[in-house]
Amino acid sequence: MRDDAGTTIMQLRDQLRAFVEQRDWNQFHSPKNLSMSLAIEAAELMEHFQWISTEQSRALSAEQLVDVGEELADVLCYALAIANELELDVSSIFRRKMELNQQKYPIEQFRGRYGLNDPSRSEPG
Repeated sequence: MRDDAGTTIMQLRDQLRAFVEQRDWNQFHSPKNLSMSLAIEAAELMEHFQWISTEQSRALSAEQLVDVGEELADVLCYALAIANELELDVSSIFRRKMELNQQKYPIEQFRGRYGLNDPSRSEPG
């Protein structure tokens, strides 16, 4: 079975690269076009959660999960296509971003808070 535990990012990138090459779509895959397509797909993903509560968004039906999964896959495909087009190493840029986020959002200041101006939380002790 090919799941997250048994699939590398490179395998996904290679599968996407082959799909694109077989259809001669490289000519359309500029970073500009791909980033716009990613935004469009992200909006389609958001549509599934529009007008429902937080609780409802965490309790999707099996059919809704399939639909959300398809939209999420579209977002991932475009993100990986951008990485392929620009020859970015996804693992490296992800790790770097997480390091920056750890510096920007120290646990002591942000645990349980969405930001420094979160009015629902008291100042950290």
